[in-house]
Amino acid sequence: MATVHHRYATVQGQQLFYREAGPTDAPAVVLLHGFPTSSYMFRNLIPVLAERYHVIAPDHLGYGFSDAPGVDEFDYTFDALTGLTKGLLDQIGVTRYALYVQDYGAPIGWRLALNNPGAVTAVITQSGNAYDDGFVESFWKTIWDYQREQSPEAESAIRGALTLDVTKWQYVTGVPDETVVSPDTWHHDYQLISRPGNDEIQLKLFLDYATNSPQYPALHEYFRDARPPLLAVWGKGDPIFGPAGAEAFARDLPDAEIHLLEGGHFLLESAFDEAAELITGFLGRALKS
Repeated sequence: MATVHHRYATVQGQQLFYREAGPTDAPAVVLLHGFPTSSYMFRNLIPVLAERYHVIAPDHLGYGFSDAPGVDEFDYTFDALTGLTKGLLDQIGVTRYALYVQDYGAPIGWRLALNNPGAVTAVITQSGNAYDDGFVESFWKTIWDYQREQSPEAESAIRGALTLDVTKWQYVTGVPDETVVSPDTWHHDYQLISRPGNDEIQLKLFLDYATNSPQYPALHEYFRDARPPLLAVWGKGDPIFGPAGAEAFARDLPDAEIHLLEGGHFLLESAFDEAAELITGFLGRALKS
């Protein structure tokens, strides 16, 4: 089993935590996590991929073990998080890489691809939307309401997403057997997003998520022009990004490999073996390493 290194780097004055494993001269794979988790979500996948690839999994600013400056010190936007990710990859010396995007990792990964299409060798999206299809209204309505008006009522409603109950809900909803999902997952995430001031960080990013959909047409053009190999592996029961979000990739990438598995939003927690087999097989074909 490959050794996983737990490292810190200072990028643009911010300390970022990242996990790194595998031979540095092998093809690179960058794993970008979503809300409300961190690179911890890849703890089981990293050693598997590191047998053949150079794997880098950062914690976004405000998440995991990376710095979490207050909103009065840092302007939390997906553009800003993308800039930090690019700075980290530059510092490590990674210029070409396959992307694994999940949830919030998707708008960061899409910006990386749009800013430098030639850098991306392949894409794995696991509940990482690139289309307006698949947004589950029962979850997103609260966020959309808050984006329209930051009233006390809308803010109170959206703060429910920062509770322990909703963090657990993200992990177990849609999973056929909840007992296979370790409580370590939602307790780990909840503890870190509950740090003083982190609630304001999350509210800021809920607002900025509205900047993502307007970029989708440019992203679809990138898909059609660059034709990156793409694997969409999705939980059928994902209560946040439904299966239509996965199936939409075929519109612009007819050769996309799309798989809907039994599971929810955090598929690696409940269908790891099946997902890992699809991921390693896809990378082997796409990267020909």
